[in-house]
Amino acid sequence: MEIHPLISISPIDGRYHGKTTELNNYFSEFALFKYRTLVEIEYFIQLHEAGLKSLNPLSAENAKALRDIYIKFSLNDAKRIKEIESVTNHDIKAVEYFIKERLDKLGLSENKEFVHFGLTSQDINNTSIPVSIKDALNDVLLPELKETLGILKGLAEDWKDIPMLAKTHGQPASPTKLGKELNVFVYRLQNQIDELSKIPISGKFGGATGNLNAHFVAYPNLDWVKFSNDFLKNQLGIQRQQVTTQIENYDYLASLFDAFKRIDTILLDLCRDIWTYVSMDYFKQKIKKGEVGSSAMPHKVNPIDFENAEGNLGIANALFEHFSQKLPISRLQRDLTDSTVLRNIGTPFGHFVIALSSISKGLNKLLINEAKIKLDLENNWAVVAEAIQTILRRERYPNPYEKLKDLTRSNDVISETSIKNFIESLDVEEDIKAELRKITPYNYTGIA
Repeated sequence: MEIHPLISISPIDGRYHGKTTELNNYFSEFALFKYRTLVEIEYFIQLHEAGLKSLNPLSAENAKALRDIYIKFSLNDAKRIKEIESVTNHDIKAVEYFIKERLDKLGLSENKEFVHFGLTSQDINNTSIPVSIKDALNDVLLPELKETLGILKGLAEDWKDIPMLAKTHGQPASPTKLGKELNVFVYRLQNQIDELSKIPISGKFGGATGNLNAHFVAYPNLDWVKFSNDFLKNQLGIQRQQVTTQIENYDYLASLFDAFKRIDTILLDLCRDIWTYVSMDYFKQKIKKGEVGSSAMPHKVNPIDFENAEGNLGIANALFEHFSQKLPISRLQRDLTDSTVLRNIGTPFGHFVIALSSISKGLNKLLINEAKIKLDLENNWAVVAEAIQTILRRERYPNPYEKLKDLTRSNDVISETSIKNFIESLDVEEDIKAELRKITPYNYTGIA
């Protein structure tokens, strides 16, 4: 059957395929084969550079031809590896045999037993996957996150001077500014992006049980630890974990997933706040001609972008949570449970990208309803009670909190008039009264 988004089981490859297609370059099986091929070939080349006995040196021309195998890696190459795997029933061995076939064609057959020399499958998996994550972070995930952050920063700047009634416990509270409330999320997200950048992308490279046994027994005079450290750092751009079993420890990868969980949680918090502001009529939404909000109610314009994002962020975090809990645990020197889990790492990143797309779309549709925001401030003069009682405390006025509590908790409507009448009733100097009269719900916003 022809592969088509309409017949995909996962919405990542189906309904939302257009939003996630870039991730195919990093997290598909095709991509995994390509990254494995990259690691195997670069390792093969570096063995030649190490000057091992019985290994003929490579010319610059041959090195370029070898690198072209992964640089020009095609869908047909991936299909060939799958054909070999159907016989070997082992995907890494299939990559090894695929490379050996290419060496035969390049006239390098005499050296082909140094492909995958001294390695176990996890030396390839636990380097190729971190490299693919590193590239996805740099090429797709962080740029898209920063694009969404940029939109949020722009709105925070545009609305920085708009006073707004705050709500604590769902009740009217000391006024704030709309831009500042959005800037809370800008600040939180930027902090987490900074923390994310500190997490090293690392991999395991040490043979069957992490001790470089096969390497050392064959060439005991070579510093294999230095060779391995340099190979991962210089050729793959990642750090090498120094003490491992057959598989990597996954602690840094768990840290990475936990960092994305925190970012997702902040974005989810943002979505719920914007959704609530829409329900409060603080925001309207731009209407696109032809779009339908409800199949039954023609008037509706629903905040569906933020609802979509919230759902996708929840799925992503459920998977990130499982990954960070499961991957660092393996029976003795290894079991195979990490293998199938690692094949799914693109899934939460896919939901993350879908969520970012929806958030960006939703933010760009927001229209501020200043009339409604001002009306709520005007109807809640009681919120200046905090300001008045604080100044009275400063002046050592007796029981100011209790007096304002009696006023604002009465059944009477607290208006500008009732607040000003209260100020006039106070036994304080005229300059203090003048100071108090200047306080309104519109200017009592602190230093937001």
